Amino acid sequence: MSISPLELFFTFIGGLGIFLYGIKQMGDGLQAAAGDRLREILNRMTQTPIRGIFAGMIVTILIQSSSGTTVITIGLVSAGFITLRQAIGVIMGANIGTTVTAFIIGLNIGDYGLPVLALGSFMLFFFNKPVINNLGRVFFGFGALFFGLDLMGNGVKPLADLPWFTDLMLQMSDSSFLGLAVGLVLTLIVQSSSATIAILQNFYLNDLVDLSAALPVLLGDNIGTTITAILAALVGSLAAKRAAAVHVIFNVIGAIIFMILMPLFIWYVGTLESVLHLNKPMTIAFAHASYNIINTLIQLPFIGVLAWIVTKIVPGRDLSEDYKPNLLDPNLMKQSPQLAIQSAQTEIQNLSSLVSDTFSDLKEYVETGNSKTYRRVIEKVQLTENIQESIRKYLMRMTDFENRRQADTENLAALLEITRLLTKASHLTGDFAEKYHKKNESDLLLSEDAKLGIETLMHHIERILRLTSESIDIYNPSGLEEVIQLGNQSNRIENKLRQDHVERLNTGACSPDSGAMYAELISDLERIGYNARNISETILYTTRETLPDEFIVYD
Repeated sequence: MSISPLELFFTFIGGLGIFLYGIKQMGDGLQAAAGDRLREILNRMTQTPIRGIFAGMIVTILIQSSSGTTVITIGLVSAGFITLRQAIGVIMGANIGTTVTAFIIGLNIGDYGLPVLALGSFMLFFFNKPVINNLGRVFFGFGALFFGLDLMGNGVKPLADLPWFTDLMLQMSDSSFLGLAVGLVLTLIVQSSSATIAILQNFYLNDLVDLSAALPVLLGDNIGTTITAILAALVGSLAAKRAAAVHVIFNVIGAIIFMILMPLFIWYVGTLESVLHLNKPMTIAFAHASYNIINTLIQLPFIGVLAWIVTKIVPGRDLSEDYKPNLLDPNLMKQSPQLAIQSAQTEIQNLSSLVSDTFSDLKEYVETGNSKTYRRVIEKVQLTENIQESIRKYLMRMTDFENRRQADTENLAALLEITRLLTKASHLTGDFAEKYHKKNESDLLLSEDAKLGIETLMHHIERILRLTSESIDIYNPSGLEEVIQLGNQSNRIENKLRQDHVERLNTGACSPDSGAMYAELISDLERIGYNARNISETILYTTRETLPDEFIVYD
């Protein structure tokens, strides 16, 4: 019985959809099982390019997506957790790690796809333990991968009888650039190099393409997979854009090298196939892995050059470069603990300036509604988290040293508390920004009086944060009483705003939804002011034996 072209098309598209869903479920299950350790792997294992490559490989194998690893890496670069040079190693490793899917397909265990899928379903629906559920998602995804692959194979087999298709394959065999373009466009559409490599394996298995046509397509697949990173970086920081640019340049350079050496590459893959007696899907898998490993080895010594190139292509100075801690020298801890404490204090002063600048950006966002300003606020909040973690670890290491003076111990405790309070103020600033952004996105309107109230309190808090930043000095404190008095004033302003808010609700001048949002925004601003005040009181507690009765520390 003949099958119509439409049925073949639906079979292929359905198989592709099931394959993509299987890849996602398998990756999500592995990622859920790994938890936050994925970011930890990338954060800790990137000190050298070689370690970064292994980190990229591990994470990509776990989440089954080189694009996903690159997006995570872009997020870490944006937050300042890793540098651009470290990110390049991770991106190289991600390209190698993504070849594992092709090897799984090449194992030729498709007959067990449906039983494995069924096993995964039972583990998902008949068990409540998260560990078993996550494992079930992995098995379900694994089975769906092979079931979708089988459907795709059934959809492409009849193509061999179509004259136009065989003509296209002959043209691809004669023109490597045509094959490269086909692989590039297909991956841009599907947004998964694993899927397009699987399609290529199916084509080669069914004798629809030969090696001279298949290998250029493979190179195009690797360039096309960079689209996800590009999309992720469009709204990202300068560092994110540079990381995405590295991903593109790395794959383009590799494709150019292998296009020049294409006859040699075809001979190499053909030799592997005959010597190792590989089946056809496994041949493509070996070709894919060989390309990415050789490309990495070629470009590994030039990581510094790649970083320099992208800084020229995407010029500008990144935020992480402006605020990066430069004075946390571990050697100072033993040589001169007092100097090490002073260096840490200088970095905390810089951190305080960052928190103050972030709040000023938040105030600008509330006034203008500019989405770029909102993204800058979120980026600075992420950067604050990274910097405070570096400072906190440095101070904690100093607390481990014995034979410290009592004054040093008290100063360390004060600096740790100040760092914590600054981080809380930064988190609250980020929370306010996200709430206000959600308000703008949902077209939730605040009354003119409510807007004026928020702007008044924000102006007051901005002044408190600026003064706090200028007065952080445990050796020579000054201006702290003014910060505390301003904190008392902000408390009175906040109480007045709440009273006015209740009156507007009672008179119907403000809707319940916008009123609830307004109350949350005022609460965030109030707590930011409290944390700034607490910083001043912490310094006063450290430098004085007693405080005036009116100075009350807020939580």
